[in-house]
Parts: sequence; C-alpha cells; structure tokens
Amino acid sequence: MTAPTSPSTPATFDALSFLRADELAPELLHATFTRAFADYLIGPFQIPVAQWPMFLARQGVDLALSRVAMDAAGAPLAFAFVAPRPLPRRWRLATMGATPEARGSGAAPALLDDLIARAAAADQHAVELEVFAQNERARRLYEGRGFRKIHDLLGYVADAGTIAPSVPGIGTGNGESAPRSVDMPQLLSWLEAAEHRIADLPLQVTATVIRHGVDYHGWQTADAQVVFSLPDETVMIHSLIAPQDTDARALIRALVAVYPERRLRVPQLQREDLGGAALRALGAVPQPLHQQLMLRPL
Repeated sequence: MTAPTSPSTPATFDALSFLRADELAPELLHATFTRAFADYLIGPFQIPVAQWPMFLARQGVDLALSRVAMDAAGAPLAFAFVAPRPLPRRWRLATMGATPEARGSGAAPALLDDLIARAAAADQHAVELEVFAQNERARRLYEGRGFRKIHDLLGYVADAGTIAPSVPGIGTGNGESAPRSVDMPQLLSWLEAAEHRIADLPLQVTATVIRHGVDYHGWQTADAQVVFSLPDETVMIHSLIAPQDTDARALIRALVAVYPERRLRVPQLQREDLGGAALRALGAVPQPLHQQLMLRPL
C-alpha cells in the first residue's frame, strides 16, 4: 500500500530527521496519512480518527518499528509503517506515503533505505510489501532497492448466478468434499498452522489480521479454508487458502449454494495457486487493478 511518491514540482528539504511513529501524536499521524493518500490509486483514505487504532491493528502495524520523516521545523513529511512477521523472520512494509509537498524530495526513498538497514540489523531474513502493479512510480522505487515480485495478488468479482452452486451437504460429485462451518478460534488456529506450511501468504489473509474481523464466518474442507463476511448483498471473501483446486471449488460453490442471491467479491489479495485459478475457472472475473507481493532478501 503505497501513496503517490512524485509531484510535478519536487520540493527539497535540507534537514531531514526520522521519528518513531509512536512518538508522534495519533491525530497528527492520522492527518498526515490522510493527506498522503488523498489521491490514492483506489480512492482517498476516509477512515475517521476514532477508527485509526483499529486500522493500524488490522494492518499488523508496530508503531515503535515504524518511522516518520520530519522536516527541520518538526512537520511530518512521509512515513513508513512496519508490520513484523515472525514466520519467517521478515518485516513487512505495511504502508508508505508522502505528503504532496514532500513528493520527489527523497523523503520516501530515505525511509525505505532506513527500513531495509534496520531490518538487516534486526536479523530479519527479508523485507516484503504489496504494491499495485499499476502504481509504476512505487514499483520502480521498490525494484531499484532490490525488491522482486514473487506473486500476483488478484481480486475477483462474480455476480449472482455466475457460478454454478454445489448441493449443500453432499459435495458436487466431482471429487469435491462438503465444507464444514468452524468458529473463530478454530479458523484462527487453522490459519496459524497454515503459515507454518505455506510460504509467502499475504499478511491480510492470516490470523494476524483476520482475528480483528467482525461477524466473520469460516468454512473448511480437509486441507482448505475460506473466511468471509456478509456486508450488504455481498459475500466478501477475506481469506481463501486452498492449495488443491478441488478444495477451492468446493468452498466457492458451497458459498454460492448457500447465498445464491449475493454477489461474490474477493479483494486484491488472492494468490492464483491458493484459490485464484479455481475462482477464474468457475466464472469469477479477475479485476484489472491488482497487487504484487514483492520481497527483498537481506
């Protein structure tokens, strides 16, 4: 998640210092973030300040590890938020952005260099991030610092009636097993185990983020799981981890069977090899705007 980083007329700042993000007043940090993302690729940041702590929690952000670039007058210019990932030992650049007047000043690249150096000093194995493939300025910045794409992360949409449903409770007759419902402790336990056996899961589909969900539901087959909610007239899939195509199809078609009048939506966090290919084969439409999971070994 990266805000635009270059303006038409770059500013320069002779004195630049870094401050721990937890040392900045939350209201000022929120205001800086809001300004940086006012012209974001997928729309402006509009979360009220009262919801700011939950937003940070859902991104796994550790403010003590995060940094804000400050000018000589003590005004914030740019920020880099860090989410630690113990499995494996990585730091995730949860989000980075610069205020409009600081774009092109070098503040954001300096924060990125600082993050990489601090992660190496902390004995991390790598730094990871997600970036929209269409955000060319940000991608070029990351690639110039040694980040490389390891997975495309796509979003999908399927209108009601697009995907053929299964018959609830008896599978489909194509080798697909019938999913079973699980409660929040069970689905979180499954996700924690999944991180041990499946490399490079986006943080947002893991227990770190999913545990903060409200009114989330979980279904499992023997080797796969889907976590979803039911906002408005939508089935919103927050986490689909299904290494086997038959398991992915079983979970998707069961959702369609139980909620036939709802639109199915998956945000741009879905790996093709963990359910994305099945969504596409069943008729869900991949969205043009998509992310890349990038990694820089240390």
